[in-house]
Amino acid sequence: MSEGTQHYFSESPAGEMRTREIEAVLAGAPRALVTAGGVFSPEGLDRGTEVLLRKLPDPGAFDDLAPAGPILDIGCGWGPIALSAALSHPDREVWAVDVNERSRALSAENARRLGLGNVRVAAPDEVPERLGFAEIRSNPPIRVGKEVLRGILRRWLPRLLPEGTAYLVVAKHLGADSLQRWIAAEFPELSVDRAARDRGFHVIRAVRD
Repeated sequence: MSEGTQHYFSESPAGEMRTREIEAVLAGAPRALVTAGGVFSPEGLDRGTEVLLRKLPDPGAFDDLAPAGPILDIGCGWGPIALSAALSHPDREVWAVDVNERSRALSAENARRLGLGNVRVAAPDEVPERLGFAEIRSNPPIRVGKEVLRGILRRWLPRLLPEGTAYLVVAKHLGADSLQRWIAAEFPELSVDRAARDRGFHVIRAVRD
């Protein structure tokens, strides 16, 4: 297991944080960013995140139908999903949430580099309890194990606002189909389907009725 994956779901990764600069295409343009070991996919955009960002609806496509409100990235890592959302929706608040303190530090630094004042980086317990979200966009931490992952989703999916939508990208070989079925059974208030399939990944969509 590499340095980049060994501790990405730990609260405090071992070892000194040594940042490295990378370039990633977010919201249609290359961006100069920083990553470090001890977080998810430190080399750059992983395939699942790339699929999710490419398959999301175009900004503004459904603004007249979707609720206005904050966007949540669960397990933000160094920030690509949250940063892309903030770039595409400068008028909306975007919450980048991760248990990993190094991930939070990198997300905050990358938001600063991009001049994004609408990004709120937080540990899970720092998110206001009454805050609801119009969208959840996440490459969830599948490797934490089934029960921990389900606990994460039980915490956040009920916080979708009415008509809000969650988009979760999951590799097929890591249980995308079974997770989709579980979400549909666990949350009867959500309409669940597969929004896209690409490169071995499924984008699960869950809409609050």
